[in-house]
Amino acid sequence: MAEGTDSDAVLLYLGGPLDGRVEVREARHGAPLPTVTHTHLHDGPKVVHHYDLHPLTDGAGVYHLRVEPVPEPADAESA
Repeated sequence: MAEGTDSDAVLLYLGGPLDGRVEVREARHGAPLPTVTHTHLHDGPKVVHHYDLHPLTDGAGVYHLRVEPVPEPADAESA
């Protein structure tokens, strides 16, 4: 998406808790951010999701859920 654009941007979210959400970012707020962080608070621990912007045209883009690598379990130490 071009910097300093005069038009609003239409942004779609794919994956995670924001899946299917459509946001219209007004031009007065500037270009869409390259990454959006969404923090879900509930009765349990907070859950953080990151969405990365993939521009489609000057006025549209898709935020894809970032897939974090799953950490490998540590080897059990012999006693």
